Amino acid sequence: MTAGAGVLLLLLSLSGALRAHNEDLTTRETCKAGFSEDDYTALISQNILEGEKLLQVKFSSCVGTKGTQYETNSVDFKVGSDGTVFATRELQVPSEQVAFTVTAWDSQTAERWDAVVRLLVAQTSSLHSGHKPQKGKKIVALDPSPPPKDTLLPWPRHQNADGLRRRKRDWVIPPINVPENSRGPFPQQLVRIRSDKDNDIPIRYSITGVGADQPPMEVFSIDSMSGRMYVTRPMDREEHASYHLRAHAVDMNGNKVENPIDLYIYVIDMNDNRPEFINQVYNGSVDEGSKPGTYVMTVTANDADDSTTANGMVRYRIVTQTPQSPSQNMFTINSETGDIVTVAAGLDREKVQQYTVIVQATDMEGNLNYGLSNTATAIITVTDVNDNPPEFTASTFAGEVPENRVETVVANLTVMDRDQPHSPNWNAVYRIISGDPSGHFSVRTDPVTNEGMVTVVKAVDYELNRAFMLTVMVSNQAPLASGIQMSFQSTAGVTISVMDINEAPYFPSNHKLIRLEEGVPPGTVLTTFSAVDPDRFMQQAVRYSKLSDPANWLHINTTNGQITTAAVLDRESLYTKNNVYEATFLAADNGIPPASGTGTLQIYLIDINDNAPELLPKEAQICEKPNLNAINITAADADVDPNIGPYVFELPFVPAAVRKNWTITRLNGDYAQLSLRILYLEAGMYDVPIIVTDSGNPPLSNTSIIKVKVCPCDDNGDCTTIGAVAAAGLGTGAIVAILICILILLTMVLLFVMWMKRREKERHTKQLLIDPEDDVRDNILKYDEEGGGEEDQDYDLSQLQQPEAMGHVPSKAPGVRRVDERPVGAEPQYPVRPMVPHPGDIGDFINEGLRAADNDPTAPPYDSLLVFDYEGSGSTAGSVSSLNSSSSGDQDYDYLNDWGPRFKKLADMYGGGEED
Repeated sequence: MTAGAGVLLLLLSLSGALRAHNEDLTTRETCKAGFSEDDYTALISQNILEGEKLLQVKFSSCVGTKGTQYETNSVDFKVGSDGTVFATRELQVPSEQVAFTVTAWDSQTAERWDAVVRLLVAQTSSLHSGHKPQKGKKIVALDPSPPPKDTLLPWPRHQNADGLRRRKRDWVIPPINVPENSRGPFPQQLVRIRSDKDNDIPIRYSITGVGADQPPMEVFSIDSMSGRMYVTRPMDREEHASYHLRAHAVDMNGNKVENPIDLYIYVIDMNDNRPEFINQVYNGSVDEGSKPGTYVMTVTANDADDSTTANGMVRYRIVTQTPQSPSQNMFTINSETGDIVTVAAGLDREKVQQYTVIVQATDMEGNLNYGLSNTATAIITVTDVNDNPPEFTASTFAGEVPENRVETVVANLTVMDRDQPHSPNWNAVYRIISGDPSGHFSVRTDPVTNEGMVTVVKAVDYELNRAFMLTVMVSNQAPLASGIQMSFQSTAGVTISVMDINEAPYFPSNHKLIRLEEGVPPGTVLTTFSAVDPDRFMQQAVRYSKLSDPANWLHINTTNGQITTAAVLDRESLYTKNNVYEATFLAADNGIPPASGTGTLQIYLIDINDNAPELLPKEAQICEKPNLNAINITAADADVDPNIGPYVFELPFVPAAVRKNWTITRLNGDYAQLSLRILYLEAGMYDVPIIVTDSGNPPLSNTSIIKVKVCPCDDNGDCTTIGAVAAAGLGTGAIVAILICILILLTMVLLFVMWMKRREKERHTKQLLIDPEDDVRDNILKYDEEGGGEEDQDYDLSQLQQPEAMGHVPSKAPGVRRVDERPVGAEPQYPVRPMVPHPGDIGDFINEGLRAADNDPTAPPYDSLLVFDYEGSGSTAGSVSSLNSSSSGDQDYDYLNDWGPRFKKLADMYGGGEED
């Protein structure tokens, strides 16, 4: 290898081969636990920064990488959780290669796997990567030769016996490391790349990729002629931790001279980010009385810096604890995980309910001199445990209760519990352990005050128990904590006194049932229905009365409760149900206040034969000829067995025609059949008496009359219509007479309708003809239509014709005339009405009409139809009340006497002279 070829070692192809080999291993389908390679090789620069990533080993456990941990046998190199190998400090590699062993082990199965890592040193200047030894750092340099120039020859030529020739295989350039937050000046040169062909032809260089021609744009630039690549501004690893660029070499015509090469630029992390807690306030809890080492909570802080370096390695510590009781160090924190645990005993919620702990997170592995810090607050609540048993505030309690009361609170039991209020450790549960064998009382818990309420759940009786001595124990809903014993004050005595009250009398046998025969006479003693007064210690009298006696059959003695009959008891009465008669009685004492009770007496009435049987139906029909049909008869009796059937049916001997015409046949105990004995019986209605006798002791008989209609029948045995009428007692003549009467009635109705229509027609033609004797001048004609003013002037006054103008009326017989015709006799003389001046045009109009009426001798007074349809103009018309008729003055009304009897009253009023 020539001297120029030594520069070419910077881009050894071993790295490319190693990558290809690793990718082949990852595609294997068969899973085998272990490293992908037994021997890893990578090119590195001689100067290495602290935390610089060198290569990545790949390990597979077939179940995921969770639980896999790495370690090395070198103090200078470590392996991150993702398999990245990095330097733990800044160093200078003293030889051409460094080898060490990486061990992976599974924390669950404790299995271990080993692999060898070889780092080959490329003989290039450290200037191209920007590495400069930090001040104060010791770097061992075994190679005293001066650093070579910062020129990369990514496209090398190899020389053999035949001369130089191009290798087919490309070289891999080691990563270029750039510190973040550099202060410049910018642009700052990173490296220079060139092709060895630039000695022959001019070469133009360019770069592509993210940071060059892709966003973020122009972070890196390259001098197209010299091949020098620059960074143009400060880098931020938290934005982009690495960049992948490609370098291109073309001639002046744009033709590719070399294949593109990959450039990897890593941004070296600087400690420029403080740890940040996920929450500023953390809330946790721990039970009181917890032992040291009890887990409380976890606080977490994240650092945006590289977690594989000290810049991102956060450590935790507790700064302060408030309050510092019972110890100033009650808690400790795991510096790496942030888990807070108890470190001392003595947590007591009743003394300290809450602690406030200030936690500090510092990067640089907790180095307070170089690291950045941040704080958060952890609030630790001491939760309650049931370490305090409930205790009664007194050893004895007392109360009293009236007898026969339930759901009454007798006494309130108070307790004290220092645990958390309204929690299962505080909520009290009461239990009666003695003194109440019958279960009269229970103790319920007041959910607000936690007091025990002694409540009556089963009525107590003063006559049986005058007092109770209860023993009550109290506990909590939650069991006591381990090691805590019940207190002797958790038990108390309760004395309950029972108060005597006036209790109502009661009937011992309620409902009381007695049995007797119906029909017992009034005054019969039935039973003694007495009540008992439970108040044995009170001298009280009991009085009895009826509360319900529907039929009013009974009487009760007010002092001793003896019941007698007041009327005859009838089983067949509507007041009995299922042979039972029921009555209710009242028993009341004379206590203060009085009390009463009710009792029910049920009387079962035994049937006696007191009802004769009846026959059904009461009416029937039969054909006039025998052997066609018969009448089925049923016997019914209001009594019950054995005072009912079987019944005996028979016909009486008197009258003799009954047995002559009829026969009865018994079908069974309750039914019989009545039929004709003779061959023919004339149609008609017949009363057939039948004697029926029951089977009672003694038996009762009854004669029932059945109305039988005998009629002619058709072939089906049904009565014909004529036969039914004939059977009703009507002959053929009577039927014909009825039909003739109906026809006459219809004829009269028809004639009446025709007469009414003719009269209506005459009325429409106004043939109003009357007899002269009935011609009186007292006809009152209704004039119900008045003029409508100026807008209603369309009357045809020519239709009002005088009698002389009615020549078209046909001649009439003597003595008959129309009601609107001038009378034949002498015409009465009308007095002339005086003319009274009236102002206004309305007055003139009305006076003119009056004058025309007075001067017209042919107009009867009853036919003077005057239409006043002129109302004047505007409001100039005067009041009508100011008008005086010509007839309103002195006038002789004696002529009214000549108008007939209908005007006599009017003649007496106006023509009778002055009153005395």
